[in-house]
Amino acid sequence: MKRYFLLTILQIASLYLPGQADTIRLRNSSFEDTPKRGGEALEGIAGWFDCGRINFPAETPPDIHPNGYWENNLPASDKKTYLGMVVRDNATYESVSQRLDTFLEAGKCYRFTIHLAKAARYISRTRTTGEEANYVTPIVLRIWGGSGYCNERELLAESAPINNTSWQINTFEFRPKNNIRSITLSAYYKTPTLLPYNGNLLADGASDIVRIACPGEPPLAVEKSKLPPHKRKKQTSGTPNNPVAVTQQETLSIKPYKPKIMQELASTNIREGQTIEIKNLGFKADSSTIDPSSFESLNEVLSFLQSRSDVVIEIGGHTNNIPTDEYCDRLSTARAKSVAEYLISKGGDPTRIQFKGYGKKKPLADNTTKYGRSRNQRVEIKILSINKTGG
Repeated sequence: MKRYFLLTILQIASLYLPGQADTIRLRNSSFEDTPKRGGEALEGIAGWFDCGRINFPAETPPDIHPNGYWENNLPASDKKTYLGMVVRDNATYESVSQRLDTFLEAGKCYRFTIHLAKAARYISRTRTTGEEANYVTPIVLRIWGGSGYCNERELLAESAPINNTSWQINTFEFRPKNNIRSITLSAYYKTPTLLPYNGNLLADGASDIVRIACPGEPPLAVEKSKLPPHKRKKQTSGTPNNPVAVTQQETLSIKPYKPKIMQELASTNIREGQTIEIKNLGFKADSSTIDPSSFESLNEVLSFLQSRSDVVIEIGGHTNNIPTDEYCDRLSTARAKSVAEYLISKGGDPTRIQFKGYGKKKPLADNTTKYGRSRNQRVEIKILSINKTGG
């Protein structure tokens, strides 16, 4: 009897004790569902709980794009669909939540990435006048931690106002003060603000939540056996009692900036709006998997970004006109995203790297010839802005 009682107590306690997982996976992290307007999405989006049911029951749930809803047609950055959330001029806002499989532990540090953008057009009626308006005033993404669905116990992170109309990978690092069992993603107003307003936020491609070393801690070790053979590094110093930690950062170093392929990147006359095709860039057929022979060109792009901290770029993917529009939009976006993620994984600043798929909309040459189709199947860098006071 005593043994049964002890086992029962341990089982109950396990529900409240933090887990030890270093990688916490989100369900439906790419927001895959059937495209639908909020008013048609009464059950919410798969894997996520609509917090509007609790906070603002008179309002509709978030939208699932793309399908031309509210005049927005930005292709998804990850798979087929994504989430659209708004804030409104009647002081209501949209958010979604899910319970985590294990705890984020108090005092430990974590990293999380998500693709964010703003729709250039998001036409809907205002709540104050009933007239049509374009919900485009920039808003922020807030990431809340709590103990259950939509519980905003602790603000873990907040983005800058999202004003980019092509996808940008946003990286957040946070250190919870409490044990966290649920995550809530919330659209919110840029604060401080005198009056509520209308704005939109698009979200796609959320990552796992991954444990990282906190400031002042030694890097988290990466077991050599888990690294690909070409990325393993011999231990050059240390003792059995004081081993050298092998980290991903150590294996991803690149050579100094010496452009051999992308000569345009060495020019001092780079200007806003300029496009530069990434040369010698290849992918596996009908795929966004980058061919390893392309890494030299991409490393030159990375070195350019590291030498020009004043520049914000967009990676633009393009296709020829043979497949369907939907296929071209999806493939061009996936390839642009792969390039952006490669650059960020090697140390590129995610706040200065956006990506967008243009599909077959911007051909350079005649698609009726093999040469023309080859020219149109490309990935380009576009200089979005140059900070005049930057380095």
